[in-house]
Amino acid sequence: MYMVKYWYLTILALIFSLFANYLALLGPRFLGNAMDAISNEKGVLMNEVLYNFWRMLFCYVLSFILIYSLNVVMVILGQKITYLMRKQLFNRLTILPIAYFDSHPTGDIVSRISYDIDTVNASLSTDLIQVVTSIYTVLGSLYFMIIISKPLILVFVITVPISILFTKMKAKKVQPLHRIHSRKLGELNGFAEEMLSGAKTIGAYYQYDNITKKFDQKNNEAVEAYYNAEYYGAIIGPSVNFINNLSISLVMIFGGILYLLSQQGIVGEDSLWFIKIGGITQFVLYSRKFAGPINEFANIISEFQSAYTAAERIFRIIDEEPEPLDSKNAIKLVDIDGDVKLEDVSFGYLPNKMIIHNLSFHAKPGKTIAIVGPTGAGKTTIINLLMRFYDINSGQILVDNQEISSIIRDNLRASYTMVLQDTWLFYGTIYDNIVYGAENATLEDVVAAAKAAKIHSFIEQLPNGYYTLLSDDGINISKGQKQLITIARAMLPRTKMLILDEATSNVDSRTEIQIQNAMGELMKNRTCFVIAHRLSTIQNADLILVVKDGNVIEKGTHEELLNQGGFYASLFNSQFS
Repeated sequence: MYMVKYWYLTILALIFSLFANYLALLGPRFLGNAMDAISNEKGVLMNEVLYNFWRMLFCYVLSFILIYSLNVVMVILGQKITYLMRKQLFNRLTILPIAYFDSHPTGDIVSRISYDIDTVNASLSTDLIQVVTSIYTVLGSLYFMIIISKPLILVFVITVPISILFTKMKAKKVQPLHRIHSRKLGELNGFAEEMLSGAKTIGAYYQYDNITKKFDQKNNEAVEAYYNAEYYGAIIGPSVNFINNLSISLVMIFGGILYLLSQQGIVGEDSLWFIKIGGITQFVLYSRKFAGPINEFANIISEFQSAYTAAERIFRIIDEEPEPLDSKNAIKLVDIDGDVKLEDVSFGYLPNKMIIHNLSFHAKPGKTIAIVGPTGAGKTTIINLLMRFYDINSGQILVDNQEISSIIRDNLRASYTMVLQDTWLFYGTIYDNIVYGAENATLEDVVAAAKAAKIHSFIEQLPNGYYTLLSDDGINISKGQKQLITIARAMLPRTKMLILDEATSNVDSRTEIQIQNAMGELMKNRTCFVIAHRLSTIQNADLILVVKDGNVIEKGTHEELLNQGGFYASLFNSQFS
């Protein structure tokens, strides 16, 4: 598919390769003619020798130029294929459901984008052309050898099938080993990515020795898998090369015998067995050209196996089902009020294990709904369902009396603004990070949002202010400052619905109070869903849902729930006792 996409480069590469090999095939003929002119019974025919020598030299020089041009074309073709393949793979990743990323390590995905694509490209852009042209060289050499001496061809009738059967047998064993190697390498990358992202925690708990041992184990497994794949693959080339060298030796022995018989007149010129010294020279050279591609093909079998395994991993992502398309009758929300209802909603990440059971509540426009409960109760799952990162198993979720499955998915998600506990900043300026998602915002808007989030003073103290460059994921600033920047980002979009998932968990108590005041402005006239562990942050919520084991066990205002003396009251008292 990829080579068809760039058919003009593929055809040009084939033309260069075929002509280069054709000229290389002519070289032995001219050399053989020169040898015959040297060994002529009437004496050396110098003009004939020089004529054939220059023709041979011309063919080899022109073949060199074409092969160089071929290599340049293949570099360009490989570059384009790599770009297109990575683009398609990344584009597919952008439309996969969140569930895919929840179940696949980031390091393994990165390994497929980098290592696997490079592996496929190396084989696709070079080995494939080499195989095609090798077939041409083998057939061309065979044609010339038949013309020179049919009896000597019998040597290859025995050796070539042996080479093919041996290669096929070994390739069958090597392919699963390459599959194991790719999987182990993905696991290694996934572990490395996970450990590097948690470097501070590892240091805090002094777990360097522990993770080093685990890394060594995974590294050893990856190296062992690589060794097994390469070891059993490496035996193919030398074995086939041995068989080919044996066949050439037999050609020279039997060719020498036939030449002696021809010279002594035992074999006449009209006999199939007759051969001259130039014929032997040509046949040996052609036999090397005949055997060479077979040997090269055996050597690249291992590369093909590795590329095939890498391609499997790549296309496993490309063939993944994206998020279901919106229905043809899907609507776009306009002039949103922010009225959200959940009616008898049940959901489980696995069909046989429900997490949310018959959940119902009504978030009226402009009201704040707080969701509290112990870890694993299903709080974040509710947010995932509101955003339609996952589809519910039963019941319905309504926004402005429209079932969310009937709303254009992008439009639904764009109707919310989210501030998550896990902050995410990208490589770029602070301005770029705040304006992310609200590209039309002006610098004045950004400054106002930063002031509201209580981060403006800190930004102003930086050398380049709002144009200070943040490193990867903002590791050159504190977690609290990162969270304040994400809060400032959330203040720019003018959405009617807001989701706050532990949005102040990484800031100190004084800053938290300041942010709460700023949040009051941010939350005005918006339907807000707040997940909180610190119950002091949600005392003014219009409705508090207490979730436990996927069920809403209590609901009401802060005062009402305290008066009930139930689970919420025990949580609150435990935090402030």
